[in-house]
Amino acid sequence: MIHSSAIIDPTARIAEDVSVGPFSVIGPDVEIGSGSVIASHVVIKGPTTIGKNNQIFQFASVGEDPQDKKYQGEPTRLEIGDNNVIREGCTLNRGTTQDRGVTSIGNDNLIMAYVHVAHDCVVKNDTILANNVALAGHVTIEDYAILGGFTLVHQFCVIGSYAFTAMGSVLPKDVPPYVLVSGHMAKPFGLNVEGLKRRGFNAETLRDLRRAYKLIYKAGLTIEQASQQIRALNPDCGEVALLADFIVKSERGIVR
Repeated sequence: MIHSSAIIDPTARIAEDVSVGPFSVIGPDVEIGSGSVIASHVVIKGPTTIGKNNQIFQFASVGEDPQDKKYQGEPTRLEIGDNNVIREGCTLNRGTTQDRGVTSIGNDNLIMAYVHVAHDCVVKNDTILANNVALAGHVTIEDYAILGGFTLVHQFCVIGSYAFTAMGSVLPKDVPPYVLVSGHMAKPFGLNVEGLKRRGFNAETLRDLRRAYKLIYKAGLTIEQASQQIRALNPDCGEVALLADFIVKSERGIVR
């Protein structure tokens, strides 16, 4: 399961059924869970924890030092959950002590070729980051978000659940849940309706979310006013409440 040309530090903790391809390098303070497949020419540097059933393709750099001039060699971490696919040439950096000290990637994510996930980012679950997406430091990607190819995300931005960015989008601010954005700089272009339908959102919820979108982007309201009116649409709808909470809590402001 481990190719003879692979270089693995004796302190690395690797499950017995993990496959490691030719010329890969796995350093100290690395843990890799059962069922994971590491292709050829992959470099994994610790402290890094990788869960079960992950696939990491060739030429990926996983757990390297953060690209931050403040970094002085502190033992920060990268944590990767289960069932992720990390394609060719991806670069996933560890955290910094100026933040949580951890870069984290959840479960069931598809991270396509040449994606960069910078220090202290949080990528949650069931996301898709298409080819050449670049996340600056301290970015959060919520569940089920999809980022189109060559999307660039400014540091400290939050991309909400089920949001969708078109290819080449440049995001200087937060993207609310369910919203589709495009452009440089990115602007909203309605709800991610097709994505929501695929995820099983019913007609009533889609109706409420459309009304909420209009309150944010068409009614000339402040964020606080829009949030209050959104909550009144359907107090029992958790999806609507998620949107109302997001726009109020946004620290960078939302794309408008």
